[in-house]
Amino acid sequence: MIERKSGIYRGRNKSSAYKDLVWTVATSSDTSLDIAGQTQSALDIMQLNLVELGSDKSKIVSAQVYIADMNTKALMDSVWCEWFGENAQNWPQRACLGVSLEGDVLIEITVTAVR
Repeated sequence: MIERKSGIYRGRNKSSAYKDLVWTVATSSDTSLDIAGQTQSALDIMQLNLVELGSDKSKIVSAQVYIADMNTKALMDSVWCEWFGENAQNWPQRACLGVSLEGDVLIEITVTAVR
């Protein structure tokens, strides 16, 4: 059975799970923040989404990071690495893409994790 957790946006769920896999997406709840602040906020929301479905950040296997300005990637990376910690064993496979995002959203993150 597929589990789905609804979010605040019409047309999509914030998280889904099937058997031992979890998928979730997060953006910052405060778009007045800079890229570092929005990254931290999105990652914190991501962790809550994962925990809600029986996982956590240490179990992320794949991530896609969409940022509005690739010139801010280094700032995003510093927050990302601090959040995951220095142990490279906990780092997921990741792709980072520069894209147009809606409004003042600077980052959107999707991940796949195991439970």
